[in-house]
Amino acid sequence: MTTRVDTDICIIGSGITAILAAERMTEITDADIVIVEAGVRTTPVRERLGKRRRFIDYGENPWTNDHIHDQTGDGLFYRSMNVGGCAMHWDGACPRFSPEDFRQRSIYGVGTDWQLDYEELEPYYFDFEKRVGVAGEAGPPEYDPRSTPYPMPPLPLSYNLKILKRWGEDAGIPFWTQPWAKATTTEHGRAVCRRCDTCHVCPTGAKYTPDLTLDRLINEERVRLVTGTLIRRLKLHSDSDRVSFALGSSYDAPDEAIEFHAKTFVLAAGYAWSPHLLLLSANSRFPDGLANRTGMVGRYMTGHPYVSAQIDLPFESYPGMFSTNSLLSKMFARPGPSEHYLRHDLRIWTSTADRQPRARNDDGSRLFGDQIMEDWRGRTQRSSARVRAYYDVIPDRNSRLSLDVHRKNRWGDPMPKIQFQDAPESLNLRGYTHDTLFRLFERMAEAGNGSVMSTQVSTKMEHPGGGCRMGDDPATSVLDSYGRTHDHDNLFVIGAPTMVSGGCANGTPTFSALSLRSAEVIGREA
Repeated sequence: MTTRVDTDICIIGSGITAILAAERMTEITDADIVIVEAGVRTTPVRERLGKRRRFIDYGENPWTNDHIHDQTGDGLFYRSMNVGGCAMHWDGACPRFSPEDFRQRSIYGVGTDWQLDYEELEPYYFDFEKRVGVAGEAGPPEYDPRSTPYPMPPLPLSYNLKILKRWGEDAGIPFWTQPWAKATTTEHGRAVCRRCDTCHVCPTGAKYTPDLTLDRLINEERVRLVTGTLIRRLKLHSDSDRVSFALGSSYDAPDEAIEFHAKTFVLAAGYAWSPHLLLLSANSRFPDGLANRTGMVGRYMTGHPYVSAQIDLPFESYPGMFSTNSLLSKMFARPGPSEHYLRHDLRIWTSTADRQPRARNDDGSRLFGDQIMEDWRGRTQRSSARVRAYYDVIPDRNSRLSLDVHRKNRWGDPMPKIQFQDAPESLNLRGYTHDTLFRLFERMAEAGNGSVMSTQVSTKMEHPGGGCRMGDDPATSVLDSYGRTHDHDNLFVIGAPTMVSGGCANGTPTFSALSLRSAEVIGREA
């Protein structure tokens, strides 16, 4: 049995980019829009207070149905497959990329220039910030250029962060408040952030989650939502390279097929599942997958690793006071041309490292009663700061997502396998990068008469993207700057897969801004 669904625009995936793009489309066109999601709803706002309590008391996962067990693969950083996607339980950090991220080749002679620059994307950054309600403060213009203030004032700094901000400035580094998608006013109809430090499951709806926008769009009959339906293939017209329909299977009726017929298809399934679907959709005309005439789908997967440190400082502090908030500096994201390519952000959190109550002293002897309190008070007379630097790496052509014939889902479809790889110009500089950042942390510690307690190096690619990178040349890219595939004029890809590089910061504001820009073109053509 086959069920047919007809629409004008079919959006595959329901994460933050899908929902924000759909909202923008509905402001431009009256076209019918259907959003198809493989997962189901997970933990609505009304349930999050209770879920938060069980998370605190028992460590219970508040997002038990946010993934599908047999939809997984090697190298996946996130497994979320649910209505709202990963942004249902993100922390909400919203830093923009720096202008230099878009001009790597022109300025530094490495990597690839994007098709657009910061100035062209900046209005869409602000559009994103308005839609999700970002609270923040602008940094110094030379490091954090903005033409407009944030929609909401920043989250107030705790006593600890005020001290750490002065410490950073004493080290010669300007810091300002990290921008967050957390309400500090009621203008967006959300509760004001109460700084309870459980952003993973915000109990009040102060932190933005995509379901807030989606529910409004559904209630206003501006979009239709189909859940529990995995799109497994995209099918072309028999006489053209245009996509005819998306073929899906329902988890409730796995033997039945569902065909979504549309004029325009928007693939918004995230950094892994979007290129994965294109590869699965191979046919006689495109034997290596749709939009993959030149073999670029799944290549140039990107993200960024980090180096961090715990620093002991002789400042009185109070552990546990709103530790989720952080300070940000983009000073090192905007260097001039140099012999070695190193660009990174810098963040500071208050830390409780070595500041918790303990049952044993440094010499191993047991502590009892008042001794525990005396020891705890003594150790909290000093501050502990966590500093972290996300650094930019140049993705390699062979940093790729491919199909894994050894791991399959219930329908026998091969799952994705991701193998990240830095380009030689980044790989050769890894030792220099780590040493430079270690020296920076030591300099910061000395500025506060403190010491580095420990360091951590992570080469795991956080905030992954790529796999359907944009570009002018079909030989080296999959999409144009609006997300339209070079090979199929009615097929768009939006979100993290479009990223040319990973930058030095969380990619959500950047690929969401790109998606809003794409939505204008899709809406006008509908």
